[in-house]
Amino acid sequence: MNVEFVKKLALPIEVKEMCPMTNKMSQVVSVRKRELEAVFESKSDKLILIIGPCSADNEDSVMDYISRLCPLQEKVKDKIIIVPRIYTNKPRTTGAGYKGMLHQPDPNEKSDLFKGIIATRHLHMRAIKETGFACADEMLYPDNYQYLDDCLAYVAVGARSVENQEHRLTSSGIEAPVGMKNPTSGDYSVMLNAILAAQSRHTFIYRGWEVTSGGNPYAHAILRGYTNKHGENQPNYHFEDLIRLCNQYEEKNLVNPAVIVDTNHSNSNKNPFEQPRIIKDVLYSTRHDDRVKKLVKGFMVESYIEDGCQKIGEGVYGKSITDPCLGWEKTEKLIYDVAELL
Repeated sequence: MNVEFVKKLALPIEVKEMCPMTNKMSQVVSVRKRELEAVFESKSDKLILIIGPCSADNEDSVMDYISRLCPLQEKVKDKIIIVPRIYTNKPRTTGAGYKGMLHQPDPNEKSDLFKGIIATRHLHMRAIKETGFACADEMLYPDNYQYLDDCLAYVAVGARSVENQEHRLTSSGIEAPVGMKNPTSGDYSVMLNAILAAQSRHTFIYRGWEVTSGGNPYAHAILRGYTNKHGENQPNYHFEDLIRLCNQYEEKNLVNPAVIVDTNHSNSNKNPFEQPRIIKDVLYSTRHDDRVKKLVKGFMVESYIEDGCQKIGEGVYGKSITDPCLGWEKTEKLIYDVAELL
């Protein structure tokens, strides 16, 4: 192999020894996962709102943002389950853009993966300890999931990873709800095959071990829009899209049919200010068909302290350095508006 071996990184157990979870923190994660599972099993009619920055680029501003969600969660707890996004790695392979906290704990410095592993675990643990929120992260690298497996209440598999066999197999062994995004092509069959694989039992190699998974009954769909052959963004959150997903779920005979609608990305053409309208459109659709109402379990929203985005190094506190986000004032209004519509 034409690679340079730099250094051996810590095993998961060593990382967990450096940043150990307390029994109280573990209990918080367990309770939160049970709450989400009840929604996916249709035992709870609460709405799931997975919300937060496009990327967790700064520990202090991310914690500031999550802390602001605490009083809102208390006020809407009878209707909405808020799951903060702490997305610590981004799919960047061209050399351009921020790759996330895992690669760059400090966006202004070069990659340091060991420090990144510690930083991501520390941030997730700090959120649990200080706010009582167990959060969501994207599983960009299946091998790294063990660094966070005891911290996360929700896991997402991205549009560029959903067809990957390793992501599907690892998802089948995760003890938390896993959302499978439709691929960038928009092909529902890829997403649904990923859900089928994740809900099934498998024997495979993981981190050098032969493992057997029991299947994840809480694997589900995330609709995030798609890109057509001309490179144009196309939404897939409309009533007809949701009906089509209902039909395909029935054809596959999958357990716990469910969808989370991602209101950003291709659904909004990466215009964060369209997100409130999209949520209201989808909630309107749920009133016209009982199957759609049962299928839609929640939404994914990109939100931060400040509206929009900035370049790395500009230094605006609480403003995204990746995709543009909805600012705090609009986010607060959105959450209250959604609660009123439920």
